[in-house]
Amino acid sequence: MRLFLSCGETSGDRYAGELVREMRLREPSLEVFGLGGDRLAAQGARLLAHVRDLAVVGLLEVVSHLRSLRRVFERGLAEVDRRRPDVAVLVDYPDFNLRLARQLGRRGVPVVYYVSPQVWAWRRGRLDVIRKTVDQMLVIFPFEEALYREAEVPVRFVGHPLVDLVHPAADCDQFLAALGLDPARPVVAVLPGSRAREIAHNLPPLAGAIRILAEERPELQFLLALAPAVNAESLRQRLGPLPVRIVADQAQAVLGCCTAAIVASGTATVEAALLGAPMVVVYRLAPLTYLLGSRLVKVPHFAMANLIAGARIVPELIQRELTAERVSGEIRSLLDDPARRQRMRDGLAEVKHRLGEPGASARAAEAVLQMAQGRVIKNA
Repeated sequence: MRLFLSCGETSGDRYAGELVREMRLREPSLEVFGLGGDRLAAQGARLLAHVRDLAVVGLLEVVSHLRSLRRVFERGLAEVDRRRPDVAVLVDYPDFNLRLARQLGRRGVPVVYYVSPQVWAWRRGRLDVIRKTVDQMLVIFPFEEALYREAEVPVRFVGHPLVDLVHPAADCDQFLAALGLDPARPVVAVLPGSRAREIAHNLPPLAGAIRILAEERPELQFLLALAPAVNAESLRQRLGPLPVRIVADQAQAVLGCCTAAIVASGTATVEAALLGAPMVVVYRLAPLTYLLGSRLVKVPHFAMANLIAGARIVPELIQRELTAERVSGEIRSLLDDPARRQRMRDGLAEVKHRLGEPGASARAAEAVLQMAQGRVIKNA
C-alpha cells in the first residue's frame, strides 16, 4: 500500500508521524512519501520537502514564498503521477493542501483531510471546495463535526492526537532542579511561538514583560520552551541579560511544572490546556496582515481553549493588546490569586474532556486504511 502525505507545519508533522506509526501497525508493508518533517521521516517516509521550508505565517509573507511553494507543489504531483498512491492524507495547511486535493481528485486518488482548515473561523466558502475535493474529513475538535455534516461533507470526529501525546514531567522538583532552578520558587513559562516570524512579532513585548516582572519580583524564575526549528543562540541574543533559562524540546515539562504561562496562540495552547497550565494567550502579526485577516475572521475568541469551552476561560492579548504592561499584569494576577488559577484549571479540565478519549491517531489510521481499501463508511 502506498500513501502520499502532505503537511506543511511542525504540528502537522507531529500528527502525521503518529498517524503513519499507527498505520504501519496495521499495514507493515506501507510505503509513505510526501511533504513533512523529522517526525514523519522517523516513520520511514520519503520526504520531497521539509516543513522548515514550508511553514510561512501571514498573508504577505506567503506571497514572497510563492515561487518556492509552487516548485514543491509540482514536485509532489510529479511523484504522485510516478508512484500512484492508494490514498492521500492532507494535514491542515489549507492554502496549499486544498489546491493539492483538487489535483489529486483529477488523478483518481482518494483524499482524506486530517485536521480541518479553520472554516469555522474564516473563509467558510472553502466548504464548497472541500465538498468537491475531499472524500473524508477527519476532525480533531468536537464542534467541527456538525459544521461538516450540515455542509454534506463526509466527516468523522476522531479526537485530538495531543490527548495521547501530552504528558507532564514525572517529577517537577527533579526537572526544575536539573535545570538549576529552585522548585520552591514560582516558575513562569514562556512559549513565544514555533516559527521565526511569530517570534519576531511576539518576543519584544514578552521580553518587556519579563523585565518588568523580574525587577518587581526577584524570586520569579523564567523558563522559555524552545521549539525544534528555532535557533537558541539567536533567541538568547534577543533576550540579552534577562534572567531566562532556555529549554529545548521540553515544552510539555515546562508547561506542566510552571506556576503560570505566557503562550503564543496555536498548538501550544492546546498542550497547555491538556496539562492544566494557567496561562495568558498572546499573538501578534504584521500590522497589514492582521488588518486584512481580522476583517475575515468570525469567531468570538482567538485562544483554542476558549473556542472549545465556548467561554473566555483564559485571557487573550492579541495584536495591540499585546504589550509588556498587559502581559505582566495578567501574570501578576495569576501569581497572586490561587483561586483564579484553580478556576482556570477547572475550565481547562473541561476542555480536556471535550477533546475526546485517547486513541485519536489510531482512529484516524483506521479511517485512512478503510479509504485506501475502498471500505470507507461515509459520516460514520
